[in-house]
Amino acid sequence: MERQLEPELMDDPAGAAAYARADFHDSDDLFVAAVRRCTESNVRTVLDLGCGPGALTIRLAQALPGVSLTAVDGSAAMIALARDAVQRAGLDTHVTLLQERLQDLRLPAGAFDAVLSKDLLHHLPEASTLWTTVARLARRDAAVCVMDLIRPDSQEAARQIVDRVAGSADPILQQDFYNSLGAAFSLEEVRAQLASAGLPLRVETIGDRHLLITGRR
Repeated sequence: MERQLEPELMDDPAGAAAYARADFHDSDDLFVAAVRRCTESNVRTVLDLGCGPGALTIRLAQALPGVSLTAVDGSAAMIALARDAVQRAGLDTHVTLLQERLQDLRLPAGAFDAVLSKDLLHHLPEASTLWTTVARLARRDAAVCVMDLIRPDSQEAARQIVDRVAGSADPILQQDFYNSLGAAFSLEEVRAQLASAGLPLRVETIGDRHLLITGRR
């Protein structure tokens, strides 16, 4: 299955709301556990790239008590949902939300002890945008933990994954999930991206449809 760029859904308020209602609990559990393994007790500043509607950001803030967490998303609709969610969770003093595209992100270089991202990579037309951002904003020896979908071998395999994982979901979400699988990368492609970016990170499979990129800046 060749990679196909994903149609933009997240800038649309209805699409963002549908995404916020989706159940990502299983994959979020895997990511939070991976972040706990990757980070050390002295982590104080954390960057969450592609925070979406904020549910995972809240879980990360709760899993890493005492940290200052900056969460970024390019979609105004997503950031509005995230802001409401963070306020309801009482985490306003721990979480800073920014609506910015990665290429426009105005944050100081080397400012973060850990850089995290889940399910953002496949949304990007150019994967190098993420890795350039990670390299610029992570301090020396910072923890990096990125999780994303793996592109299936065929369209039929992608349809089977959608049916198994989201067969009862909103049709908008089913189509978005299928598009996301088609826009994702293979492990070999991600390893090549990291080599090109000069990032010595490890790539492995996690769960039944995700890859995990971890290591130190």
